[in-house]
Amino acid sequence: MIVKKVARIGRWLGLAGLFAVLLVSFVGVQSALAQWGTTPLPEIGAPAPEFELPDQSGQVRRLADFRGEWVVLYFYPRDFTSGCTIEARRFQQDLPKFQALGAQIVGVSADSVDSHRRFCTAEGLQFPLLSDPEGTVSRAYGSWMGEMALRNTFLIDPDGILRAIDPIVNPYRHSAEVLAQLQELTQAG
Repeated sequence: MIVKKVARIGRWLGLAGLFAVLLVSFVGVQSALAQWGTTPLPEIGAPAPEFELPDQSGQVRRLADFRGEWVVLYFYPRDFTSGCTIEARRFQQDLPKFQALGAQIVGVSADSVDSHRRFCTAEGLQFPLLSDPEGTVSRAYGSWMGEMALRNTFLIDPDGILRAIDPIVNPYRHSAEVLAQLQELTQAG
């Protein structure tokens, strides 16, 4: 019975729609989306995985460097691509609002330090972009798919505890969504 209903919905929505219906119906949204990566997402409420990567200026950044501040750690596929550029611009536009809440924005992709430097210059980005060419940190955060990072975001509290995960996000509205989440979390705690 349910298979017939799903098939009818799938014909109506097309193959992509069928896939989405099946994914949501049988697996659950977050766990299904997490399976796109090569490793599982970390647990909310657990210490966030540590990282040590160079930023666009070659300076090594560690999660521990941000203790005492909220961290918006976002993973993205590639510098200079349309979705990644829009997402970065929106984070830059909202950067003062994030900073007012005691948060730092940190981006991670497999692109080189040089690519990040050029991307930050071209887009006027004033937050660190970390180079993870081997995907080591991306894997630790369940955000690696083959040769690039998935578009996932993690909110880490001032004590280094993972408080929220946004898997497979929409780059057009993501900054505003994360800002709203952060406002909720800072008011609650």
